[in-house]
Amino acid sequence: MYDLQHELLDALKSTPETLKGLLSRVTVAQARSAKGGDENWSVVEVICHLRDAEEISFQRMQAMRDQDHPKIAGYDQEALARERNYNEADLHAALNAFAGFRERHIAALCALSAEEWERSGEHNEFGQITIFAHTLHKVSHDAIHCAQIARQLLSSGNK
Repeated sequence: MYDLQHELLDALKSTPETLKGLLSRVTVAQARSAKGGDENWSVVEVICHLRDAEEISFQRMQAMRDQDHPKIAGYDQEALARERNYNEADLHAALNAFAGFRERHIAALCALSAEEWERSGEHNEFGQITIFAHTLHKVSHDAIHCAQIARQLLSSGNK
């Protein structure tokens, strides 16, 4: 039987290393100046977004695992970016924090039973979502932002 959960976990595990590879030769100045995407965020700001999204996603997964169909509230990404001063953040500290949140999230996902993967919550914007669907969304979210960072670095001449 094909184990899609295992594939999702492998994809989640790969993102921190992918980001470290993309950013290995990028200076802080380059990471601040390479902007793009819908929000016109710099690479540093995208990493901060990934860090905070991972922390929030981990909390959401825990709520779905531990509570019966919890309410899951959306959040204003732009407001959070301003509140936490993404534009002033330390690139490597943000990347390391993302990796730490991701490691804890993966450990919790690895411990789930097959039944727990199907536990759900009610997102105020998207409706019912299971832990499985939430994890699939995380993989997609990672891919979108890794590609965004690569494009931003290439378009700004940071190869």
